[in-house]
Parts: sequence; structure tokens; C-alpha cells
Amino acid sequence: MKPFLLLLLAAGFAFPAGDPTGFYIWKSAELKALPTTLAAKLAGANMTSQPAANLGNYTFATVLRKESGGAELHETQADIFVITAGEGTLTVGGTIPDGKTTQPHEIRGTAITGGIDKKVGPGDVLTIPAKMPHRMKVERGKQIAYLAIKVTQ
Repeated sequence: MKPFLLLLLAAGFAFPAGDPTGFYIWKSAELKALPTTLAAKLAGANMTSQPAANLGNYTFATVLRKESGGAELHETQADIFVITAGEGTLTVGGTIPDGKTTQPHEIRGTAITGGIDKKVGPGDVLTIPAKMPHRMKVERGKQIAYLAIKVTQ
């Protein structure tokens, strides 16, 4: 009987309860609820984000936009956006005239010239390589929510 109890005790330590370190799951209901969840954080602003996980060379954040963002380029990070609600237009490519370095490896500006526009909506998954200018635009009176994944290369 004693060896059996020791075996059960050892099994309990070998298979701890809970998720393994570094494993995350965002259920579809959570992602669909992003506009409501993040709206409380707006506090008069037209854009908010909330970190969701930081796993070394990649990070996750939830984002809600009620207005267009500025142009940006990440020299060392690729972006992956999973659109969960709303709609917008992503401008990609081209150049950022008068772009300024706002922090290491980050260039920002007000517009993109020579890029192409892509309409995006719920269920769309976007990949934006490092060094590619991009800008999320939102029409007046509309909003877009997405999970943003940054991958450092």
C-alpha cells in the first residue's frame, strides 16, 4: 500500500494542475468581446491597447481603435494582426515621408505615400514584415479591434 501511495504522490508532482508556462489560449468569445472589454479603458481617447503576454521574442496585445493611427515601421519586429471585430483599412508598403525615430528601431509619421490599401474585417489575419511601413485607418464612426502579435527577428 505504501508504494502505491508514493506512486500517486509522485504522479501528482509530475502532472501539476494548470497550463504549462508559456502556454496561452484566447477563446473566441474573449476575442469577440474585445471592443466591450477595452472600451472601458478608452477614457475619452480613440485608441487603447492592453498587453496580453510577453514571451521573449514575441508579445501579444489587444487593441481597440476608433480612429486612424499614424504610419509606423518596426526595423526589428514583424506584426501579425488577428482582426476580431469592426473594420478598417490597412495601408502597407510605400514610404513614410518625414518619418522620425520615436524609440530605438521604431519610425513613425503621419502618412504613407506609395502604399496599397487593404480592407480588413473580422477573421482576417494580417502579416506585416519588419521594415514595412503600415498604417491602420478607421472611418469616422467605426471601430476595429484586434489581437496584435509582435515577433522580434
